[in-house]
Amino acid sequence: MAETLHGILASLQEADRLEDLQRLTRHMRDRLRVRHCVYHWLRAEGEEYRCGTYSKHWRRRYDRRCYRRIDPVVIDGFRRFDPVDWKELDWSGKAARAYRRDALDHGVGSQGFSIPLRGPNGQFALFSVTDTTSDAAWAEFTAARQPDLILVGHYLNRKALELAGPTLPAPSRSLSPREIEALTYLAQGYGRGRVADVLSISEHTLRAYIESARFKLGAANTTHAVARAAMEGLIVVGAAPAGPGTRGAAAAPPR
Repeated sequence: MAETLHGILASLQEADRLEDLQRLTRHMRDRLRVRHCVYHWLRAEGEEYRCGTYSKHWRRRYDRRCYRRIDPVVIDGFRRFDPVDWKELDWSGKAARAYRRDALDHGVGSQGFSIPLRGPNGQFALFSVTDTTSDAAWAEFTAARQPDLILVGHYLNRKALELAGPTLPAPSRSLSPREIEALTYLAQGYGRGRVADVLSISEHTLRAYIESARFKLGAANTTHAVARAAMEGLIVVGAAPAGPGTRGAAAAPPR
């Protein structure tokens, strides 16, 4: 797994044109052994960019039918920061069910997993992988690969923003709520195991959030990331972050 992740990230770092990202999504698909890899951004003013392995026919059909307005993956992605398995989404509406059938008919895949991403000035993006495997096999894949997919998604989003040049502002140093929580607890002296327990995530997933935050902050290591986040006012040292882990943090001091 580590070799696969290293190869993907190295390829992203070497990309020097937006057109390279289309080729790299095919590379990611093959390395991850999934049916499709797709990256898609939307900006507040309506500008879009996408690359991925969906067929041209499906991409044109998606646009022509304005599916993004009813696509549960896009709708839910706007509301959350954590990754989402498509099986967890609400497909009960008539429009959503019709869209789902059409997507299946056009080879999108019965399984999907998306990483919501944010950028400057309202930029929103999704990095998604899809497949046609069984529920059990997909659950095993996403459990093992989620941290890798989070990192790949953030690197891909950063690279796309960088290569877009003057048409987009430079990426900001915004952190996701989970990244803020992780760095805040680390700043308070919590060990990684304790932080993972408080946030109800695995240490493997916690490491992915820390590495993502470190990358965004341009930090050399975790300590540097915590210091830079505190210096820039992204975290407040000594204050428990608001969120799911707050009660646990108050009830059980760091060990």
